[in-house]
Amino acid sequence: MKWSPSALAALVIGVLVFWISNAGYSATVAERTQIATEFITQLTNGEFTQAVERFDPKMKEVAPADGIKKVWNTLVEQCGPFLGTGATNPAHENGFDAILVTCRFQKATLTASVVFDNKLQINGLWFRPYTDPAAAKYSPPSYVKPANFSEQEMTVGSGEWKLPATLSIPKGKGPFPAVVLVHGSGAQDRDETIGPNKPFRDIAQGLASQGIAVLRYEKRTKAHGVQMAKQGVKITVKEEVTDDVLLAVKLLRTTNRINPKKVFVLGHSMGGMLLPRIGKADLQITGLISLAGPSRPLEDLVIEQVGYLASLDGKPSPETQKKLDEIKADVAKIKALRANTSLPEGLLINAPATYWLDLNQYKQAEVAKSLKMPMLFIQGGRDYQVTRADLDGWMAALKGKKTATFKYYPQLNHLMQDGVGKSKPSEYDQRKPVNQQVLGDIANWVKQH
Repeated sequence: MKWSPSALAALVIGVLVFWISNAGYSATVAERTQIATEFITQLTNGEFTQAVERFDPKMKEVAPADGIKKVWNTLVEQCGPFLGTGATNPAHENGFDAILVTCRFQKATLTASVVFDNKLQINGLWFRPYTDPAAAKYSPPSYVKPANFSEQEMTVGSGEWKLPATLSIPKGKGPFPAVVLVHGSGAQDRDETIGPNKPFRDIAQGLASQGIAVLRYEKRTKAHGVQMAKQGVKITVKEEVTDDVLLAVKLLRTTNRINPKKVFVLGHSMGGMLLPRIGKADLQITGLISLAGPSRPLEDLVIEQVGYLASLDGKPSPETQKKLDEIKADVAKIKALRANTSLPEGLLINAPATYWLDLNQYKQAEVAKSLKMPMLFIQGGRDYQVTRADLDGWMAALKGKKTATFKYYPQLNHLMQDGVGKSKPSEYDQRKPVNQQVLGDIANWVKQH
């Protein structure tokens, strides 16, 4: 199943994924398009039982009618009432053909990617933010100086889970300090692409322009999600995130022109939350940099995010309140999970109990207290996914620890983009670079250590 268990927590990017792979198919584009549009219509009409009858057996197992209902209701809570479908297009993604259906909601437009097996059964469903092709072209920020660095392709790890990567490295003999970038929730690419925004490319090229090498790579659930599904891999954050970060650090230590004693790790959002675990696993990492990293349990943030999005329209509707109550019930079950006991079947906030149990046993702020390496925590004041409460949590846990530095930027959102007023999901539909002051502060901190 190519379902990133933490994708629901990344509500702002709207990426909700189910993915099961099967053999290729030979149906016509017209046949697939008709079924895809009929399927979306069934979702909009609340006909979830009928909709899942179009699934193949494995898809029915991992995405039953109540699960699809939860996903659809979450989209409506995020994006407002469904207004209708737009263009449909055939596509080839992750090695499989798909039909892309444009879905227009009141507050946002999404693309639904619908995948079929050779019996015209749906064996994959993927919602993601719609990007206008004309607006999707990346333009580097003014602080990126191409003459100051070069980029080369790398590979993180080996064997079946190896990951394509890009190293941005300053020109010159070096050796240079280096930073590994760790993604937030979801099946992210190496640039952490969200609509027309590529914050990891901004960071990598911005730091390389200032003499710091940066390695970014495809997340395992992005590069190998289909293969993981075929093998029935039950992932925790170890397989999803930390194993590959440690391999990336190891790679940099043996890379020409990189100072092996000056390798840092920067994590965004969930990646920031996992930094203490990563640092504890490799005590030779020089320092940790958290961008909007939660200090609180992930499930608590889900409730807060859904409530915030609902509040944008004033008082929550009865449907919204019902959704919040369902999430709260799942959160109660998550908090009651215990090792060496029978775990509930099915999904809790769209993730298996084993995933949440692993996170329950991880207390990031407590782990951070045990680390001796320097740590930098950066938080935006307009971020509704990870808030000032999380920065305060880190500050309280690390009070008096001279190796911890904290930076707060009132005008920035979750992607470290400038803005005014309440942050909304629609902000991420427009191209804005990572704030230049953030890049400068990171560069100065790295050079100091």
